[in-house]
Amino acid sequence: MTPFALSLKSLRNRRFTVGLTVASIALSIALLLGVERIRREAQTSFTSTISGTDLIVGARTSPVQLLLSSVFRLSDASNNMDWNSYEAIASYPGVSWTIPISLGDSYRGFRVLGTTSAYLDHLQYGKKQSLRLETGEWFSEEHGVVLGAEVANRLGHRVGDEVVVAHGAGEVSFIEHDEHPFTVTGVLAPTGTSVDRTVHVALKGIDAIHEGMEAGQHEHSHDPLAMAHGEHPVTDKGASITAFFIGLKSRTAALGVQRMVNEYRGEPLSAVMPAAALQQLWEIVGVVERLLLAVSGFVVLVGLAGMLVALMTSLNERRREMAVLRSVGARPGHVLGLVVGEAALVTLLGVVLGFLFLQLLIVIGGPTAAVRFGLFISTGLPTAWDLVLCGIVCIAGILVGLVPAYRSYRYALADGLMVRV
Repeated sequence: MTPFALSLKSLRNRRFTVGLTVASIALSIALLLGVERIRREAQTSFTSTISGTDLIVGARTSPVQLLLSSVFRLSDASNNMDWNSYEAIASYPGVSWTIPISLGDSYRGFRVLGTTSAYLDHLQYGKKQSLRLETGEWFSEEHGVVLGAEVANRLGHRVGDEVVVAHGAGEVSFIEHDEHPFTVTGVLAPTGTSVDRTVHVALKGIDAIHEGMEAGQHEHSHDPLAMAHGEHPVTDKGASITAFFIGLKSRTAALGVQRMVNEYRGEPLSAVMPAAALQQLWEIVGVVERLLLAVSGFVVLVGLAGMLVALMTSLNERRREMAVLRSVGARPGHVLGLVVGEAALVTLLGVVLGFLFLQLLIVIGGPTAAVRFGLFISTGLPTAWDLVLCGIVCIAGILVGLVPAYRSYRYALADGLMVRV
C-alpha cells in the first residue's frame, strides 16, 4: 500500500480531530482570501468611479480632499467657488466639456447633488461607460430629481414620488426644505459607484430651495465657513458651486490647464487629475491594507499551528502504529512520507474548502454588501495572486508536517513495541 493510501486511511480513522483541523484551516483561508478579495474589489470600485474626466476643479484644498468630496461624496468641501470663475475656466481653449456640481444638502442620509444635463451626457465610470436611466427621464425643470439606483432601492421610490431634501449632510437634519419639494422623474441604472448613492437635482433647484432661508442665514452666506457647510448663496455675480469636472479636447493639454487654474487670480482654486489623486489616496490607505493582510496571515499561521498540535498529539497515540509499520517492512522514509502526506492532505483540503466557503459567503452576502456599502464582490475562479497565497499556505502546511514526521522517524522500533505499564 502506498503512503498516500495509508494517509487517507489514517485520516479517516481520526476523522473527528482531522475535521476540526480542516475547519480551522478553511476558516483562516476564507479570511485571508476574503480580505484580499475585498481589498481588490474596493480598489477597483474606487478606481472605476470616474473615468474620462481629465481634471477636477474646486476651492483650494488638497487633491485627496477634493477627490473625496466631489467624486465620492465622503467629506465636505473646504469652500465653494464662484459661478463666474467656473464660466471663465470653462471658456479656456482646449476645454471640451464641463460638469458643474453643487453639494451640501441630503435626503434621508444620501447626498444631494445639484448639476446639469451635462452630468448625464459626459460623466463616465468603469471603462468609459456612460450613465443611463433605468426608468423615467432626466429632469427638465428645477423641481425634478433623478435618484441613484441604491437610493431608489433602499427607499422604495419610483417615478412620480415626492422628495423633500434637508439642509446639511447628516442622516438627521432639523432644517428641511419642505416648501420646495422635488418630484422623482427618473432612476439611474446601477453603476457600483457613488452615483448609486446620490440624489441628483438641478442647479436651479439648489438655488431655489436656499433663496427662502432665514435672514440670519443670508447674513452669513458669504462666510467661507458657512459655505463649506453646504450653503449655496446667490450673489450679484451668480450662484456658487462646489466643484466641476473638465473634459479636454486633448489630454496633452491637461498640465497646461491645471497650471492656469492653480494660478487663477479671481479666487484660490485647485485643479487635480483624478488618477494622481487616487494614487495618493491609495498610498494613504495602503498601510491599512497591509495591516489587514498581515492579520489574515497570522490567522492562517494559527490554523497551521493547530494542525501541528493535532499531529503531535496524535503522534504519541500512534507510536505503536508506526512501530508495527516498521516491523512489517516499512522504511523510515515511508513513515516520514505518511506523516507529511497527512499534513499535505489536511492543508490542501482546508484550502479548497476555505475557497468554496468564501464563494458561498459572497453569494449570500454579496447583494447586501452591494446595497449597504456599494461594494460589488464577484464570485469566480481564483486569481493568480489567490493561487500564490494558497500555494504558500500549502507549502507551509508541508513544512509544518515535517516536524512530527521527523519525530516519528527518530522513534526506535523497540520503543513503539514496548509495553508500557
